[in-house]
Amino acid sequence: MRGMGDDGMGPMAMTPPHPGHAAAAGALPPPPPAQHKMATMMHMTFFWGDRAVVLFTGWPGERGAGMYALCLLFVLALAALTEGLSVLSRRLARRGAPGGGGPAPASSAALLTAVHAARMGMAYLVMLAVMSFNVGVLLAAVAGHALGFLLARSRVRPGAGAGGAAAREHGGLPPPDGSKT
Repeated sequence: MRGMGDDGMGPMAMTPPHPGHAAAAGALPPPPPAQHKMATMMHMTFFWGDRAVVLFTGWPGERGAGMYALCLLFVLALAALTEGLSVLSRRLARRGAPGGGGPAPASSAALLTAVHAARMGMAYLVMLAVMSFNVGVLLAAVAGHALGFLLARSRVRPGAGAGGAAAREHGGLPPPDGSKT
């Protein structure tokens, strides 16, 4: 068996490691050049304050409390609309399916798919807004979902008094004979 260097060429010289190699005498590699610095620090814990970045770079950011309040209203409305689209999706599914639960027409399926896609897109936007870790945004999202549930899913309707139960039984319309039941 021949050893290294037995082929008549002599021992092979090793090249030194390049300057950024971590194994070079226990030295740490130099930090990478800072080409793109983030404009703001990303929070990884919940915090209070009106200087948050929600959904878009610099929004509301350093623009003050008024823009922050607009941001909170936007998140609240987005969450409420998500709940409203959930109810619309259910109603379209019930209306689109013929009485026996058979296949829905293509137009109903396309509309149901579009409403579902819009609902999921809004739900993901609300989730991304909450990922800003701003407590105000979290509270606005929860309040928006609660408001949307109250308006769209609950049985409470504005102006529904004693005749509310009868109106619900007949799909929101008074009985055809004029009675209250």
